[in-house]
Amino acid sequence: MEPLPATYSLKSSVRKARVCAVFLSMVLGTAVLCLLQLRVLKPKMKDFYSFEVKDSRGRIVSLEKYRGKATLVVNVASYCRHTDKNYISLQELHREFGPSHFTVLAFPCNQFGESEPSSSQEIESFVKGNYGVTFPVFHKIKVLGSEAEPAFKFLIGNS
Repeated sequence: MEPLPATYSLKSSVRKARVCAVFLSMVLGTAVLCLLQLRVLKPKMKDFYSFEVKDSRGRIVSLEKYRGKATLVVNVASYCRHTDKNYISLQELHREFGPSHFTVLAFPCNQFGESEPSSSQEIESFVKGNYGVTFPVFHKIKVLGSEAEPAFKFLIGNS
């Protein structure tokens, strides 16, 4: 067999280098596009006011309506040893600072010592009747675990 001319092997290696360069640039371009797509498609970080919750009657309420106010978000219970003191203090805060763009948002929860066994409507009736509560009392929720209210998951995850 005759040896190949020197010009052929040079052309062959230049062609291989070009193919390799094109292949590497395609791989690099694809990787950059994937990274950009992940960054663009990544969900935007919500803030607390972008969530929707249920009121005590099960109607959807956008927390957006409280944006621009100082907001105290609390989970509450009707049958714990601090119920009286807590609701009285929360109502005083709401009454005193409410006109200054402040609000208390109460979310009943039964996860801590089963101290809130009542339904959401019963809770609202109880706190309005016994403590004169005028701040919003929402639907009974879970604060912890996989079934936690998304707004509370957000608060706990960003605290």
